[in-house]
Amino acid sequence: MNILISGASGLVGSALTAELAKEGHKVLRLVRRAPSSSDEVQWDTERGIHDVSSLAVDAVVHLAGESIAEGRWSAAKKQRILESRKQGTRALAESLARMESKPKVLVSAS
Repeated sequence: MNILISGASGLVGSALTAELAKEGHKVLRLVRRAPSSSDEVQWDTERGIHDVSSLAVDAVVHLAGESIAEGRWSAAKKQRILESRKQGTRALAESLARMESKPKVLVSAS
C-alpha cells in the first residue's frame, strides 16, 4: 500500500513509519519544510497539502499536532494542543477531498 503519514518524525510516527516500510509498504511523510527526498510531501497546518495533483495514496495516518510530551500542561498549552489538532485535521481533510483519486481510509490519532 501507499501510505501517507503526518507526524512521521514523532515518537509514534517514526516507529509506525519504520514498521510499515519493513512490511513492504511505500510510506510518504508529510513535512512542513521543503521536501528533501522523494518520500516527503510538503504541507502546512493552515493550507493543507501544497500539491495534491500527483499524489496517489491508499491510506493516510494523521498523527501531527502540538507535542503532548513537552512542557507543562497549562491552560495555554492545552489550548495549543486542541487547536493544533483541529486545524491540522481540517486542513488535511480538505486536501484529501481535493484529490482526484481519494485514499480509502484516514486514521487520525492524536
